[in-house]
Amino acid sequence: MAVITISRQFGAGGKTLGKMIADELGYVFADDDITQKIAEVARVSPHWVDSVEREAGTKLSKVISKMVSKGLVDKVLKDERGYIDEQLYLDYLIVIIAQIGEEGNAVILGRGSQYILNDHPEARHVLLVNEFEDRVKFMEENYDLSSNKATQIVKNEDKRRLNLYRKIGKKDYDNPALYHLVLNMGRMDMKMAFKMVLDLVDQ
Repeated sequence: MAVITISRQFGAGGKTLGKMIADELGYVFADDDITQKIAEVARVSPHWVDSVEREAGTKLSKVISKMVSKGLVDKVLKDERGYIDEQLYLDYLIVIIAQIGEEGNAVILGRGSQYILNDHPEARHVLLVNEFEDRVKFMEENYDLSSNKATQIVKNEDKRRLNLYRKIGKKDYDNPALYHLVLNMGRMDMKMAFKMVLDLVDQ
């Protein structure tokens, strides 16, 4: 019933690796479908959730390291307002990631899941890092982007990631001590990273 969280510097290959691991183990790969689940329980469009997600963070640091209480789960899941704002988004996010963690057999990409599931006994936390130039090249090669477009996307996503963690009061998101495994993708290929994560799950 393991759950794997994949944190990454954008363009280091986290989504690619996460999908590979999920497919190999027969696990759920939780990424964009987290947005969909939030939209369903909030009774709003996924586009609205996307826009809120990009701005969310200010109050997450108060509860992000704790498992969600039953009272909060009941409060959030019984809400019928058909509305979402930053605070509700954070409540829903914590509930849903906690539920995914409890169900197990899942790979979760980003969204602070390494903090939300920090104390989960079956969670394995993985971080992917790489040099900026290598991440741009990865985006070019794997997403059919021009060099200029890939460079801009990586810069924007790096800035967004930094801003999000600043808002939630977390400055240590690339601290190796948070993770069971840190993969420097500039020193290995995807096949090696894949094997190392599988070995981690088997321990």
